[in-house]
Amino acid sequence: MEEKFKKLPLRSGVGIVVLNKKNQVFVGKRIDNPKNFWQMPQGGVDKGEDFLTAAYRELEEETSIKNVLLIKEIEGTLTYELPENLLGIIWKGKYKGQKQKWFLMRYLGEDNEIDIKTDKPEFLDWKWLNLDMLTEVVVDFKYNVYRELKEKVKKIIN
Repeated sequence: MEEKFKKLPLRSGVGIVVLNKKNQVFVGKRIDNPKNFWQMPQGGVDKGEDFLTAAYRELEEETSIKNVLLIKEIEGTLTYELPENLLGIIWKGKYKGQKQKWFLMRYLGEDNEIDIKTDKPEFLDWKWLNLDMLTEVVVDFKYNVYRELKEKVKKIIN
């Protein structure tokens, strides 16, 4: 990592693992990276906002999902750093990665209530994915976060 980027802070963020009735996970394909990478809803925490409020807001902003039940706040935080080619570009170059608080939620609605064509769309497609497949579809710099989440979620739901 270049010296000028090493001193950058981590962005404070949240992520949401949304399970359907079959314990499959919601994933979306990012508009800004249309290769075959999928991710769970996630985003930044606004000033003065607590993590859970941010999680509900981000989930609704990205997916229109409101009808969820909080199962558990996942212990600890998970961190990733951006690869060299994205440093200085993503988040207006202010951060070198993210430190995220994750939440596990159960979706109580129907699939037709999910709408990714939001005011500021982030996804161009979405699907339900088996939990074991999470690490197969994620962009490589988030692999360790998703591997750890997969293990933590398995312990909670089994």
